[in-house]
Amino acid sequence: MKFSHLSLIACLLASGQALALTTDSKQPVYIDSDSQQLDMKSNRVTFLGDVKLKQGSININADKLVVVRDAKSGQIETIEGYGNLATFSQLTDEGKTLYGEAKELHYKMSEDELTMIEKAMLAQDDSEIRGKKIRYKISSQKLIADGEGNGRVSTVLQPQAAQ
Repeated sequence: MKFSHLSLIACLLASGQALALTTDSKQPVYIDSDSQQLDMKSNRVTFLGDVKLKQGSININADKLVVVRDAKSGQIETIEGYGNLATFSQLTDEGKTLYGEAKELHYKMSEDELTMIEKAMLAQDDSEIRGKKIRYKISSQKLIADGEGNGRVSTVLQPQAAQ
């Protein structure tokens, strides 16, 4: 498996820092779907059919979304999105949009980490990274992209406009 590790995702997000909007984690989570199924024992809610999640500037769209909450605190632990393709977007503090898509999205809220699996793509402005699996630590701006089998990771870096 090929790995591409960019410790400061500056190569992708070369136009200054791209920290996620710091107020997002303090906002309520709104979910709209065609149907939902609640499993109280496992603290798991499954949303089905044209699912749209919004929390502050975070938007997730998927065919199926699974939300798992901590039994004691009630805090959301993970959000898993599935689709062809499921999408994730979030504004940065600088007003830029971070956009990702994959067949599977796994967002660990407490760790501020987004993992995208199968046909994964993460982009900002016109720069993008594509691979089988992309793990992105949002707050620290660290990214690891894995190629598919003997495949490779593809990166497109656009020149920055003169200020």
